[in-house]
Amino acid sequence: MPRLRQVPRDEVTDPLTLAMYDHLFADRCPVAEPGTADGTTGDWWTVMALSPAVLEHEVAGFMLYQDPARRIDPVRREVAQCRVGVATQSTFVAEQHRLALERLGVAQDQVDAIVTTASLDVLDPELRRVVDFVDHLVAGLGAVPDDIFDPLADELGDEAMLELTYITCTYLLHSVMSRVLRTEGDAAAGR
Repeated sequence: MPRLRQVPRDEVTDPLTLAMYDHLFADRCPVAEPGTADGTTGDWWTVMALSPAVLEHEVAGFMLYQDPARRIDPVRREVAQCRVGVATQSTFVAEQHRLALERLGVAQDQVDAIVTTASLDVLDPELRRVVDFVDHLVAGLGAVPDDIFDPLADELGDEAMLELTYITCTYLLHSVMSRVLRTEGDAAAGR
Protein backbone atom coordinates (compact mmCIF):
# COMPACT_ATOMS: atom_id res chain seq x y z
CA MET A 1 0.00 0.00 0.00
CA PRO A 2 1.47 3.37 -0.98
CA ARG A 3 2.39 5.82 1.72
CA LEU A 4 0.61 8.68 -0.06
CA ARG A 5 -2.96 9.06 -1.21
CA GLN A 6 -3.85 7.78 -4.67
CA VAL A 7 -5.86 10.00 -7.01
CA PRO A 8 -9.06 8.39 -8.30
CA ARG A 9 -10.11 9.03 -11.89
CA ASP A 10 -13.04 11.25 -10.90
CA GLU A 11 -10.63 13.72 -9.24
CA VAL A 12 -8.35 14.07 -12.27
CA THR A 13 -8.62 17.39 -14.08
CA ASP A 14 -5.18 17.55 -15.66
CA PRO A 15 -5.29 16.55 -19.37
CA LEU A 16 -1.95 14.68 -19.34
CA THR A 17 -2.83 12.75 -16.19
CA LEU A 18 -6.17 11.80 -17.71
CA ALA A 19 -4.45 10.74 -20.94
CA MET A 20 -2.07 8.52 -18.98
CA TYR A 21 -4.96 7.00 -17.02
CA ASP A 22 -6.78 6.33 -20.32
CA HIS A 23 -3.65 4.78 -21.83
CA LEU A 24 -2.87 2.55 -18.86
CA PHE A 25 -6.27 1.78 -17.37
CA ALA A 26 -8.76 2.35 -20.24
CA ASP A 27 -11.92 3.76 -18.68
CA ARG A 28 -11.42 2.17 -15.24
CA CYS A 29 -10.68 4.04 -12.06
CA PRO A 30 -7.20 2.75 -11.21
CA VAL A 31 -7.76 3.26 -7.49
CA ALA A 32 -11.01 1.29 -7.37
CA GLU A 33 -9.86 -1.26 -9.99
CA PRO A 34 -6.05 -1.37 -9.95
CA GLY A 35 -3.87 -3.12 -12.50
CA THR A 36 -2.04 -2.47 -15.74
CA ALA A 37 -1.57 -4.67 -18.80
CA ASP A 38 1.99 -5.50 -17.72
CA GLY A 39 0.85 -6.86 -14.37
CA THR A 40 1.66 -3.99 -12.02
CA THR A 41 -0.86 -2.43 -9.67
CA GLY A 42 -0.50 0.96 -11.33
CA ASP A 43 -0.31 2.78 -8.02
CA TRP A 44 2.91 4.53 -9.06
CA TRP A 45 0.77 6.49 -11.54
CA THR A 46 -2.05 7.20 -9.12
CA VAL A 47 0.40 8.54 -6.52
CA MET A 48 2.31 10.65 -9.08
CA ALA A 49 -1.05 12.10 -10.11
CA LEU A 50 -1.02 14.04 -6.82
CA SER A 51 1.21 16.55 -8.64
CA PRO A 52 0.44 16.93 -12.35
CA ALA A 53 3.66 18.94 -12.76
CA VAL A 54 5.74 16.05 -11.35
CA LEU A 55 3.87 13.55 -13.51
CA GLU A 56 4.45 15.72 -16.58
CA HIS A 57 8.17 15.86 -15.81
CA GLU A 58 8.28 12.07 -15.41
CA VAL A 59 6.43 11.48 -18.68
CA ALA A 60 8.77 13.89 -20.48
CA GLY A 61 11.66 11.78 -19.19
CA PHE A 62 10.07 8.63 -20.60
CA MET A 63 9.64 10.36 -23.95
CA LEU A 64 13.25 11.56 -23.88
CA TYR A 65 14.79 8.16 -23.33
CA GLN A 66 12.52 6.45 -25.87
CA ASP A 67 13.19 9.02 -28.59
CA PRO A 68 14.80 7.27 -31.57
CA ALA A 69 17.22 10.22 -31.82
CA ARG A 70 19.02 9.00 -28.70
CA ARG A 71 22.61 7.95 -29.27
CA ILE A 72 22.52 5.27 -26.57
CA ASP A 73 21.18 2.07 -28.03
CA PRO A 74 18.02 0.61 -26.45
CA VAL A 75 19.66 -2.58 -25.19
CA ARG A 76 22.38 -0.80 -23.22
CA ARG A 77 19.80 1.68 -21.94
CA GLU A 78 17.51 -1.09 -20.72
CA VAL A 79 20.43 -2.97 -19.15
CA ALA A 80 21.23 0.18 -17.17
CA GLN A 81 17.62 0.79 -16.18
CA CYS A 82 17.16 -2.82 -15.11
CA ARG A 83 20.43 -2.97 -13.22
CA VAL A 84 19.74 0.25 -11.33
CA GLY A 85 16.52 -1.39 -10.12
CA VAL A 86 18.54 -4.42 -9.00
CA ALA A 87 21.24 -2.29 -7.35
CA THR A 88 18.67 -0.26 -5.39
CA GLN A 89 16.48 -3.28 -4.61
CA SER A 90 13.55 -1.77 -6.49
CA THR A 91 11.65 -4.79 -7.74
CA PHE A 92 9.34 -2.52 -9.72
CA VAL A 93 12.09 -0.90 -11.79
CA ALA A 94 14.07 -4.12 -12.17
CA GLU A 95 11.03 -6.08 -13.34
CA GLN A 96 9.77 -3.46 -15.80
CA HIS A 97 13.13 -3.28 -17.51
CA ARG A 98 13.71 -7.03 -17.36
CA LEU A 99 10.55 -7.31 -19.46
CA ALA A 100 11.90 -4.66 -21.83
CA LEU A 101 15.17 -6.58 -22.25
CA GLU A 102 13.21 -9.71 -23.13
CA ARG A 103 11.13 -7.74 -25.67
CA LEU A 104 14.38 -6.49 -27.20
CA GLY A 105 15.51 -10.08 -27.71
CA VAL A 106 18.33 -10.21 -25.16
CA ALA A 107 19.21 -13.84 -24.44
CA GLN A 108 17.53 -15.20 -21.32
CA ASP A 109 20.81 -16.22 -19.66
CA GLN A 110 22.05 -12.65 -20.05
CA VAL A 111 18.80 -11.19 -18.67
CA ASP A 112 19.02 -13.59 -15.73
CA ALA A 113 22.59 -12.45 -15.01
CA ILE A 114 21.57 -8.78 -15.09
CA VAL A 115 18.69 -9.24 -12.63
CA THR A 116 20.51 -11.43 -10.12
CA THR A 117 23.77 -11.45 -8.28
CA ALA A 118 24.79 -14.53 -10.27
CA SER A 119 27.91 -14.59 -12.38
CA LEU A 120 28.07 -11.92 -15.04
CA ASP A 121 30.41 -14.03 -17.16
CA VAL A 122 27.61 -14.80 -19.64
CA LEU A 123 27.29 -11.12 -20.57
CA ASP A 124 28.80 -9.71 -23.72
CA PRO A 125 31.72 -7.42 -22.79
CA GLU A 126 29.70 -4.37 -23.89
CA LEU A 127 26.83 -5.22 -21.55
CA ARG A 128 29.22 -6.13 -18.73
CA ARG A 129 30.73 -2.64 -18.94
CA VAL A 130 27.25 -1.12 -18.56
CA VAL A 131 26.48 -3.31 -15.52
CA ASP A 132 29.83 -2.43 -13.90
CA PHE A 133 29.17 1.27 -14.54
CA VAL A 134 25.70 1.14 -13.00
CA ASP A 135 26.82 -0.89 -9.99
CA HIS A 136 29.57 1.63 -9.24
CA LEU A 137 27.34 4.63 -9.95
CA VAL A 138 24.72 3.43 -7.46
CA ALA A 139 27.05 2.06 -4.78
CA GLY A 140 29.34 5.08 -4.94
CA LEU A 141 26.56 7.64 -5.49
CA GLY A 142 28.32 8.76 -8.64
CA ALA A 143 31.90 7.91 -7.69
CA VAL A 144 32.71 5.74 -10.71
CA PRO A 145 36.42 4.86 -11.07
CA ASP A 146 38.20 5.83 -14.28
CA ASP A 147 38.93 2.18 -15.12
CA ILE A 148 35.15 1.56 -15.23
CA PHE A 149 34.03 4.87 -16.78
CA ASP A 150 36.68 5.45 -19.45
CA PRO A 151 36.38 2.18 -21.44
CA LEU A 152 32.59 2.56 -21.60
CA ALA A 153 32.83 6.23 -22.59
CA ASP A 154 35.42 5.36 -25.25
CA GLU A 155 33.12 2.68 -26.63
CA LEU A 156 29.95 4.79 -26.61
CA GLY A 157 31.25 8.29 -27.33
CA ASP A 158 30.58 11.36 -25.25
CA GLU A 159 26.96 12.01 -26.28
CA ALA A 160 25.78 8.44 -25.71
CA MET A 161 27.71 8.29 -22.42
CA LEU A 162 25.96 11.46 -21.24
CA GLU A 163 22.60 9.98 -22.22
CA LEU A 164 23.37 6.71 -20.46
CA THR A 165 24.42 8.54 -17.31
CA TYR A 166 21.36 10.80 -17.36
CA ILE A 167 18.91 7.96 -17.96
CA THR A 168 20.57 5.78 -15.31
CA CYS A 169 20.40 8.59 -12.76
CA THR A 170 16.76 9.22 -13.70
CA TYR A 171 16.01 5.59 -12.95
CA LEU A 172 17.94 5.83 -9.70
CA LEU A 173 15.38 8.52 -8.82
CA HIS A 174 12.47 6.29 -9.93
CA SER A 175 13.83 3.36 -7.93
CA VAL A 176 14.32 5.35 -4.76
CA MET A 177 10.92 7.05 -5.06
CA SER A 178 9.15 3.76 -5.63
CA ARG A 179 10.75 2.32 -2.51
CA VAL A 180 10.17 5.30 -0.23
CA LEU A 181 6.57 5.81 -1.39
CA ARG A 182 5.96 2.05 -1.40
CA THR A 183 4.43 1.92 -4.84
CA GLU A 184 4.11 -1.04 -7.16
CA GLY A 185 6.24 -4.06 -6.28
CA ASP A 186 8.26 -2.01 -3.83
CA ALA A 187 5.51 -1.81 -1.24
CA ALA A 188 7.50 -3.84 1.30
CA ALA A 189 11.02 -3.01 0.10
CA GLY A 190 11.22 0.34 1.86
CA ARG A 191 10.54 -1.03 5.31
